[in-house]
Amino acid sequence: MKNTNLNRLVEQVSATLQEGDILFISIDAFLYKQVARGTGSWCSHVGFVVKDNNQWMVIESKVPFVSTTPLRKFLSRTCNGEAMVRRLKQPLSVTEVDRLKRSADTLSATLSTTLYHLGFDFNSERQFCSKFVHLVYKDALGIELGKAQTLEQLLEENPQASVGFWRCWFLGFIPWKRQTLTPASQINDTQLNTIYSSV
Repeated sequence: MKNTNLNRLVEQVSATLQEGDILFISIDAFLYKQVARGTGSWCSHVGFVVKDNNQWMVIESKVPFVSTTPLRKFLSRTCNGEAMVRRLKQPLSVTEVDRLKRSADTLSATLSTTLYHLGFDFNSERQFCSKFVHLVYKDALGIELGKAQTLEQLLEENPQASVGFWRCWFLGFIPWKRQTLTPASQINDTQLNTIYSSV
């Protein structure tokens, strides 16, 4: 993304943010394009926003580990300036934001040497972006964002998905009964309101 476009996107997103907001982007890489296509969505990655030393940061599970990323760097990875900010309908208190941060810190510490799960298995000990957001919000606030479903259910609901790609990705055999949880299921979660969208 050109610097002028990125500067504009960062400025627009920053103007809307509150701590605990959930930020969706579209990663410009082949695997993530297939994730978006396979879920009928433009988005393929998600994290949530906190402030650290008065700077906006995004806590995310990404390759290879969970990390805290400056907002500008996070947004620089999106394709065509695509970004969306969503927020819980019930505003978060300072105490609830602190609980989110503590939960993320605790989960991150246990995963400090655990690699990102490129097979997107919800029941694995390893993390991926939407699973991490789901677990942190559930642990901190008792709120479950997104819907876990089997790969079979997901692909049945999205006939435009490339079954051939996923068969190759899983080395010839798609684990149909494996549960996963997608960014698309969170971007469509009715517990959230859209605060900003460039899409």
